[in-house]
Amino acid sequence: MSALPAVFADLQPAAVWRHFATLCAIPRPSKAEDALRDHLYAWAVARGLDARVDGAGNLILKKPASPGHEAAPGVVLQAHLDMVCQKNADTDHDFTRDPIRPVLKDGWLVAEGTTLGADNGIGVALILAVLDDSRLVHGPLEALLTVDEEAGMGGAQGLEPGVLQGRLMLNIDTEDWGEFYLGCAGGLDVNVARPGTPDALPAGHEAWQIALTGLRGGHSGVNIHEERGNAIKLLVRALRDLESQFPLRLASLEGGTARNALPREARATVALPAGRGDALGEALARWQTTLRQELAGVDAGVSLAHAPASADAVLNPAEQSVWLASLHAAPHGVRRQSLAVPGVVETSNNLGMASVGPDGGSCNFMVRSLIDSGSDALADEIVSLFALSGTAASKSGHYPGWAPNPASPLLARCQRVYARDFGGESVVKVVHAGLECGIIGAKYPGMDTVSFGPTIRGAHAPGERVEIEAVGKVWQLLTAILADIAA
Repeated sequence: MSALPAVFADLQPAAVWRHFATLCAIPRPSKAEDALRDHLYAWAVARGLDARVDGAGNLILKKPASPGHEAAPGVVLQAHLDMVCQKNADTDHDFTRDPIRPVLKDGWLVAEGTTLGADNGIGVALILAVLDDSRLVHGPLEALLTVDEEAGMGGAQGLEPGVLQGRLMLNIDTEDWGEFYLGCAGGLDVNVARPGTPDALPAGHEAWQIALTGLRGGHSGVNIHEERGNAIKLLVRALRDLESQFPLRLASLEGGTARNALPREARATVALPAGRGDALGEALARWQTTLRQELAGVDAGVSLAHAPASADAVLNPAEQSVWLASLHAAPHGVRRQSLAVPGVVETSNNLGMASVGPDGGSCNFMVRSLIDSGSDALADEIVSLFALSGTAASKSGHYPGWAPNPASPLLARCQRVYARDFGGESVVKVVHAGLECGIIGAKYPGMDTVSFGPTIRGAHAPGERVEIEAVGKVWQLLTAILADIAA
């Protein structure tokens, strides 16, 4: 790798940030982690670590116990290599080629205009720093660095039983310092697709692009309860109203770029009779005012704009009606709050992506729930909704939740070390986001697992940031827990 970028030069702990700089330098979208994984494999081999890549593409590294601690319980350190790739429309960035270029702001490391990949690159960097440090006290260590977490948990799903020897696992993939996580939601995807037969652009019509931008976006699990705007839902709502005012023909609708990210932007190309552009602008201005009022305090920066465009074909009227009505009626957001875990969302879904054109279209819903029956029920409702129009919808990619174990000995140990070293009580939580712990636990019954991590804000959205001080605290906590287990 090239010299360490200046932004990382003075950050502590130096080893953690050096490894995170590597993760920023090597692109790692979901399903395209090969370059990073190969680099880390070579790095591990060069340091005498046992390294292998399993059939699912996960990287598994092993480090012997520090001298005198060979009999200590084995610990699995777990994080995922991939990141959610989101950027603002006006940001020139190719996630398959370009490095992430963070900046320092008020004690945070921030990516401006793109996601940072602190989710879960900081977890990976912390684990690599542990493997890299010969001074630490620990028992036998295994690092499980999975692939494809953000696009369906494919790496964890493909992990084979019997590969890992440790029965204690520290997952470094949560986003609030001072909190230990002991459970998470499971979920599945609903994928919708429908072919179409195009109509020619009507004579005497002009094409306009309508853009809805300015939303915050965010993590479809962590932020789903905050009532942030969904660009697809909001734009479709406006289009349904515009249909009542104009002889509007839809040429295309695009929104969202990731199943597990709240859609921040959406665009539609529409055709109107010539000379109606000013009236369209006035209608959009009224809608912008309405949406800013509705989203005040959470997404007041929402913007609706239009500009001349081009189109050769439009959806036929029947297909336009099906798609706009279906997307308008489709659920999004919190379905049910948990009664078993107060303050936590039980069941939700994210209408994360939609792509509709004259030849057909598709959309994706990511459904989450703390209980499998909850996610199945909501997914079935979505399938039934689209079945009313004869639109194909199928469920896929189910992954189990992580059932909390309040009696976990590992949790008790983590809490004890935290209280000893940081002088206060930690918080135990269940998170609505999906973690790989439940999947791994199902393959390794009896695995005692706890998750923690530094404070990260804005995951899965441009402007994602990680608190520098919190990273140092997590490093201190992680190494202290490993030493305590080895004692």
